[in-house]
Amino acid sequence: MTTKQKLLQVCNESVDKRINDYKNEIQLIKESIASNDKGGSDDDDAGNGKLLNDLEKNMAYLNDARNTKEYLKQIKTNVESTEVMIGSIVKTNVMSFYISTSIGKIDIDGDVYYAVSVNSPIGQLLINKTVNTRFELNQNKYVITEII
Repeated sequence: MTTKQKLLQVCNESVDKRINDYKNEIQLIKESIASNDKGGSDDDDAGNGKLLNDLEKNMAYLNDARNTKEYLKQIKTNVESTEVMIGSIVKTNVMSFYISTSIGKIDIDGDVYYAVSVNSPIGQLLINKTVNTRFELNQNKYVITEII
């Protein structure tokens, strides 16, 4: 398995975990609402309002995670490019990035990569750039040394 395939697998596993966590939370909230409905007091109605709000938030998070899962399906691990694109590993003089979704630090085979979204500040600075491009973020000066 290539490094790109391993990084994509970690991203997919992270998103799958988020999806399962949101599904479980939604199920718990639905069960709480159902048990409150059997009681029928005014306090339960106030509690249901909060639970309904939590349910709505978790459903939005679940939808977002599902969209991220679909987005990850677009990444091709066998594509080489001289410009940074979705699915690229970008090595700089400071650290290495994997252009995918924002999940943060990933350790693969003793190397550290930071999975970032193209919509993140660093992703915006990297996308469509080439080797030897220089940029600055948070007072750190970066130089792209390699694009895989």
